Amino acid sequence: MLTAEGLRFGWPGGPVVLDDVSFSLHAGVPLVLLGPNGTGKTTLLRCLLGLERPAAGRVTVDGQALADLSSAAAAQRVAYVPQASATAFAFRADDIVLMGRNPHLGFMAGPRPADRRAADDAMARLGIAHLAARAFDELSGGERQLVLVARALAQGAPVLVLDEPCASLDIANQMRIIAILRTLAAEGYAILLTSHLPDHAFMLGGHAALLKDGRLIGPAPPHHLLTAATLEALYGTPIELVSVPDGRARGQILCVPVMPAS
Repeated sequence: MLTAEGLRFGWPGGPVVLDDVSFSLHAGVPLVLLGPNGTGKTTLLRCLLGLERPAAGRVTVDGQALADLSSAAAAQRVAYVPQASATAFAFRADDIVLMGRNPHLGFMAGPRPADRRAADDAMARLGIAHLAARAFDELSGGERQLVLVARALAQGAPVLVLDEPCASLDIANQMRIIAILRTLAAEGYAILLTSHLPDHAFMLGGHAALLKDGRLIGPAPPHHLLTAATLEALYGTPIELVSVPDGRARGQILCVPVMPAS
């Protein structure tokens, strides 16, 4: 549903951030992008969303070049979930979710009953309808992240791009987000998310890709791509993969950093 072809990007006077990055994102196969801090993961997302213009290459959605689409048409195809942060104004949570309907509204048009129903349905779907009247800035980090995911669902785009949706969340809220993304992928959404935890790739069960020094490795199934050797090379620290029994033949794979002996 979304394809990057030969993306190259660098800041003026700086090093190359993306170097011939190519991959395809498919419906029902979530893709987890891994890489150390500062490696260009967020820059890649911004190129995919049309927020940054690559020096070379192109991004297509359903075969159409993203650069040829209006901002509204692009937003009807791809929804973005940033990392949760405070807002400049004390918007209600349901107003934040309702903003996801903007790409479907005409110039200076207000939300219609159908738009409000889409926002209400998205909040109910994520189990956060009770937060509707709460100020967004008063919510916990996990609640804010769920509100932003609900906004993306209300947007009605078949492609979801999420920038570290589990960052700064406790274990319970991380698992809640991952479970929701698994369900959405099973329903046919195309999902790309960045993460610092390789465990998330194993939990989602789709594909993983590694980004370092501007080069992309993958995508490929996590069990093929994510080994102790590749993760140690990616992050520069010893890592062991541990299988935890969970009723499945392979078990749940956890990635454990190994503290060097003193």
